[in-house]
Amino acid sequence: MCGIVGVTNSFEAPLITYYALHALQHRGQEATGIVSRKEDANGKMIFSIIKGEGLVSEVFSDFDEWGKVLNGNACIGHNRYSTSGEGSRKNIQPFLVNYHMGHLAVAHNGNLSNASVLRERMSKEGAIFQTTSDTEVILHLIAKSEFDEQQKQIIDALSQIDGAFSVVILTDTMLAGARDPFGFRPLCIGKKNGSYIITSESCALDINYAEYIRDVNPGELVIIPDGAKSSDEIISIEYSKPKPKLRQCIFEYIYFTRPDSKIFGHNVDKMRRRLGKVLARKHPVIEPDGGKVTVISVPDSSNTTALGYKNELVKMGIEAKYELGLIRSHYIGRTFISPGQQSREIGVRIKFNTVKGVLENRTVVVVDDSIVRGTTSFQLINLIREAKPKSIHLRISSPPILYPCYYGMDFPSREELIAHRLNGDIEAIRKYVGVDSLEYLTIPELITILEDDIADNYCTTCFSGVYPTTIDTNFTKDIYEF
Repeated sequence: MCGIVGVTNSFEAPLITYYALHALQHRGQEATGIVSRKEDANGKMIFSIIKGEGLVSEVFSDFDEWGKVLNGNACIGHNRYSTSGEGSRKNIQPFLVNYHMGHLAVAHNGNLSNASVLRERMSKEGAIFQTTSDTEVILHLIAKSEFDEQQKQIIDALSQIDGAFSVVILTDTMLAGARDPFGFRPLCIGKKNGSYIITSESCALDINYAEYIRDVNPGELVIIPDGAKSSDEIISIEYSKPKPKLRQCIFEYIYFTRPDSKIFGHNVDKMRRRLGKVLARKHPVIEPDGGKVTVISVPDSSNTTALGYKNELVKMGIEAKYELGLIRSHYIGRTFISPGQQSREIGVRIKFNTVKGVLENRTVVVVDDSIVRGTTSFQLINLIREAKPKSIHLRISSPPILYPCYYGMDFPSREELIAHRLNGDIEAIRKYVGVDSLEYLTIPELITILEDDIADNYCTTCFSGVYPTTIDTNFTKDIYEF
């Protein structure tokens, strides 16, 4: 769930990277970092790095300071989002090393499902690991490769790792980007004048006035040599043969990607509106006396889904209006700590507040993207209940989450998932959350949003429990971050 970006062939590379990370802040709020590369007067490549805990605006608060350190014509950047893994500063990316072939910097989004096997093997061979991050495995695989060309070393490394990964790699001579053969996580290429950008989402191109060129294909390694002047000079290598079936993460549409981005060939806003339409058709809320229903979203990920839900209700002849019933504070990051407060309730109240005037004595439909542990939903419904609505109906634009994700989404162990804990009993979940009615999309209903796309090209593991890769039995979330 991290955000990554690489920029090359521009002396504005540090600034472009900085703005791109701002646009990708939703993909990781715990830590951020940038590695830059420049050539000195003697032709020697100098790599510099700044990284730290906090938001992009916090770590890179003073341009006069970090602008002096980070300069040159190429950079990579990373916004970190981990789960319950170790939150040490040593795990903050990008990672930078200097090995026998020169400098090597890597930033990674996703999770390697065979990381512990590879780590144990290389440790026995003498490799010394400095972090608990699975990303470091990629560095060691490249550095220990028996090939004598960096391009072949990178291909060798990519061919050995399993799971979900989108990566950007910066060396003395090139910027590279790659996606895993299943295509779990998004990655795209853009161009700004003579410079090139590889990044998680197209919104990072928009903020830089850059042109979207195309997605990096699943199983593709893209190499942009220094000085590349046209797209024809971009080297494309299919490193995975034969290719497995695509398994693009459908939850990227539901929740994680910004609505103004384009991923997997689709505009996210359009996909979320489709989610709302399907949710309304299959799971409408109808006022018994024919009165108006008030539709609200849990901001921000559900905003356009709620709009699609309301619009479809109206088309169906149901009187409905969309209201801003919940106001979200955008000034609370993941680093916020409430002194002396152990309850999750204060966290919800710091993040959200109700607009009581639009909720009081109304039939309220709350549209949300998912229910994971259920604790946040419980507190949120209690907060809405204080506004004295007539009734509260919860509609979820995804199926129940029954299985943990080992491909980069922050879903806890199966025992912590409320849908699993309550054996998939939606009525029991409804009672726990405290709403008058609760309905989810089913998996067949969900995949209808794909329309002409191939449903089998998407991963629905967290709903179905069908894992497209072999999961390392030694894999544990308290060791490896996502």
